[in-house]
Amino acid sequence: MPLLDRLKKEKLIAIARNVPEYLLDQTAESLLKGGIVFIEITLNTPDALPAIERWKRSFGDEILVGAGTVLDLQMARDALSAGAEYLITPNLDEEVVEFATGRGIDVWPGVMTPTEMVKATKAGARAVKLFPSGTLGSQYIKDVRGPLHNIPLIATGGIHLGNLKEFLDAGATAAGLGSSLVDNTLIKNGNFDEITDRARRFRETAKEESGVA
Repeated sequence: MPLLDRLKKEKLIAIARNVPEYLLDQTAESLLKGGIVFIEITLNTPDALPAIERWKRSFGDEILVGAGTVLDLQMARDALSAGAEYLITPNLDEEVVEFATGRGIDVWPGVMTPTEMVKATKAGARAVKLFPSGTLGSQYIKDVRGPLHNIPLIATGGIHLGNLKEFLDAGATAAGLGSSLVDNTLIKNGNFDEITDRARRFRETAKEESGVA
């Protein structure tokens, strides 16, 4: 199944940012236990690249590992060399988009405006990350999807359990979940059961909109 089709089914991307290196594997395990398949580790997380390599060895096809906060071409190269299956950026860098898509790798760049959305798709992106979605609001998604209904939007930034369904109902293809799911305080305290429980609750909420099995 193409990666974007799988994302449309799963609806959720967990974002691991600045998780201590020694807790990264337990974090991934707890998210997977809660039903999260897409896990993005940001490249400003210490030891992100070794974690990508290790997760691909340890989890295989059970999780889909992406690299986030990809800011330039060298970071994109490093992430793909480590085994990242997709790239996510906070901004629109058309050079990064063209580099990844030229190698058959999905890249979902961060955008805010309709102009950026169109530029991203012309560069080869099959979906875009609308950031910061919490600030822009779900009505913004409804508005831009009027003329740009063919561009899949991944709502990211400020998405939590209380507004996830609102954003999906507004037309977001999926949502990126940062601290509302991957809570570093819980992780540092070893409360991985709560991470798993949150993952399950997010999935249940996404299922209400999408019919995910």
